[in-house]
Amino acid sequence: MSADYSGRQVYFVGGGIASLAGAAFLIRDCGFPGQQIHILEEMKVLGGSNDGAGNVEQGYVIRGGRMLNDETYENTWDLLWSIPSLDNPDLSLREEIIAFDTAHPTHSNARLVNKHGEVVDVSSMGFDMADRLAMVKLIMTPEEALGKARINDWFGPHFFETNFWYMWATTFAFQPWHSAVELKRYMIRFMHEFPRIHTLEGVTRTPYNQYDSIILPMHKYLEEHGVDFTLKCTVTDLDFKDGDGITVTRMHYVKDGAETALDLTEGDLVIVTNGSMTEGSSLGSMTTAPKLGGKGSSWKLWENIAAKKAGLGNPSSFADHIDGSKWESFTVTFRDSRFFELMEAFSRNKPGTGALVTFKDSSWLMSIVLAYQPHFRNQPEHVKVFWGYGLFPDRIGDYVNKKMSDCTGEEILTELLHHLKFEKDMDEIIASANCIPCMMPYITAQFMPRAIGDRPKVIPDGSTNLAFISQFCEISDDVVFTEEYSVRAARMAVYGLLGINKPIAPINQYQYDVRTLLQGLVTSFR
Repeated sequence: MSADYSGRQVYFVGGGIASLAGAAFLIRDCGFPGQQIHILEEMKVLGGSNDGAGNVEQGYVIRGGRMLNDETYENTWDLLWSIPSLDNPDLSLREEIIAFDTAHPTHSNARLVNKHGEVVDVSSMGFDMADRLAMVKLIMTPEEALGKARINDWFGPHFFETNFWYMWATTFAFQPWHSAVELKRYMIRFMHEFPRIHTLEGVTRTPYNQYDSIILPMHKYLEEHGVDFTLKCTVTDLDFKDGDGITVTRMHYVKDGAETALDLTEGDLVIVTNGSMTEGSSLGSMTTAPKLGGKGSSWKLWENIAAKKAGLGNPSSFADHIDGSKWESFTVTFRDSRFFELMEAFSRNKPGTGALVTFKDSSWLMSIVLAYQPHFRNQPEHVKVFWGYGLFPDRIGDYVNKKMSDCTGEEILTELLHHLKFEKDMDEIIASANCIPCMMPYITAQFMPRAIGDRPKVIPDGSTNLAFISQFCEISDDVVFTEEYSVRAARMAVYGLLGINKPIAPINQYQYDVRTLLQGLVTSFR
């Protein structure tokens, strides 16, 4: 017998993948009417950090590159089995992505490049015995004992000069001052990827960028089930019932310039994306540098509600350390294929079969990746697009005598071409290019050192109708900065608030697999 949801409303604050996933789980697994599900998004487009937009004339932009993993994205794949492909509705998104990935497998032949423009042999991780012992000790130390320790509190200087660190740090965007707890979780969660970190064979690619390949099909699926989308709507605050416990009674928002309050009735639910890794993003151009933004509505909403009730986390640990969480990406649109031809010859990878190419001696620690083309649904055949980023945007370039953060798109591209030793073709390449830089002040805020309790539980203790589903809620053993974290949080929130007794796909525990442990040990001595 199905549950009676008559009159009940569910409000998702934020239109990213977590909210879309939560709405899909409500419909698929709970039988909840789509017309009673509301997604409120500040921007004019859904997808949150899963973005991808542009055209030939103005250039294409993706703020970040998102990797999927076949073995660890347990709930994401479960969900994508249920979402039909836009291009072939007889296939699920899961089937479409796996078919594409099987046809275009990843095997990087040029993972690291040195200052001479030469591909580095990365068959060895480069560890010494102190590095190995520190890694084992980190994995075995309980999180409670690690506290707010940073990675560079745990490892000596040698560790940060190893091939492993250059590859691991740029694959997952770790910095030495980030949380040792997060590194520990990553090492456990992706332990099975350790032996192939130099080729990134475990990466699963989508046919297009993630907005076109995942967000658009999910949006269509939800629309067909009657879900209500309210765009350009900013939720600013929540009111709570007096006394102990956590019950939201009113939601404040701004729509079309008007401040409005919505009173919740008994049985209504509020599911919030608290904090945002891409909030405050700013775009530059070929002739201008991006600006450094600051807190917006997502962080301010979290600050407002955390000040009212205990157990709702501490946003300051993540939002007040921009110097530790920012870096800069760039998307380059070419009107011809010259750069791609040179890169294919240099890397020995066709576009879409390689992975990150990292310039290990770059002062910006710059990396680029050439995806399979086209990377956008509306991208003409003669146009090519690639993405890159620098982890140290406030350092002076090796060839351009400016901080990356002060550089125009043309200057960033010039620095890159020098690292590749493509000087002979530089004028031709730049003439065909539109490089759009993007500064992101909070892009790795979720990695900042934190204390227990700084991230609220998905469903806080005492909550009757409030849940959190961002990269800044707490899921034991799982790793932030992944699609899976958002999808898992959404599933936990929906099932938990509605009392649904259905299984949530468990986290694969590779640290207890003898074969995986043995392979990791052997790799550490390569």
